[in-house]
Amino acid sequence: MNDGGRVYELTQRPVLQLQNVVRTYRQGNRAVKVLTGAYADLYPGEAVALVGPSGAGKSTLLHIAGLLESPDDGRVIVDGHDCSRMSDDERTRVRRGTMGFVYQFHQLLPEFSALENVVIPQMIRGRSRREAEARARELLASMGLGHRLDHRPAELSGGEQQRTAICRALANAPKVLLADEPTGNLDPSTAEQVFQELIDLVVRTGVAALIATHNMELAARMHRVLRLEGGVLVEVSPSAVA
Repeated sequence: MNDGGRVYELTQRPVLQLQNVVRTYRQGNRAVKVLTGAYADLYPGEAVALVGPSGAGKSTLLHIAGLLESPDDGRVIVDGHDCSRMSDDERTRVRRGTMGFVYQFHQLLPEFSALENVVIPQMIRGRSRREAEARARELLASMGLGHRLDHRPAELSGGEQQRTAICRALANAPKVLLADEPTGNLDPSTAEQVFQELIDLVVRTGVAALIATHNMELAARMHRVLRLEGGVLVEVSPSAVA
């Protein structure tokens, strides 16, 4: 995807910033350095691919960016707020208010319909059922699921389940979307379709998306590509990973 697909200007403030993020784990007496000083800026309306070999620390970086895990050092700035030294409750409020998450496995609530799965997080945030249903119907229709609203996850295909999960992640209009292999559990044809619909939503809604993937063809079609190498993030040309 070329720069013409972006909806942000470089003069805009990034909505997610990672500044010199460091994370080390202990394995017995051994220190395993996963992140050694990672930097990244994400802007509204752009999809950024996060690539790297298995075990490089992509999931750890997403957890830190999503305020699910704290770095040992460095800063995580979300929508202008430095979250690095916030309490757990403060970080939870920021996460709920500004972030959406999509995982490789959809993690939908099995006893609820597609519509209800997208309605529930909105009602938890205080939106009325009527408003929540209107928003959910709009999102699901935009992903080609307008005729599947009343179906439970077990009645949906893998692609339909993941589309529903994407709608749920965007239901509360987050400023940041973090996705960990969102098409990794789908066949190539379905993955291609779901990916394109996801990118279209990113551009249309203006969310800043960081998407971890092993699919280099899909990564090459995003606005930017960040490769995690030796604990740091290196920006590479999308054409270099195709």
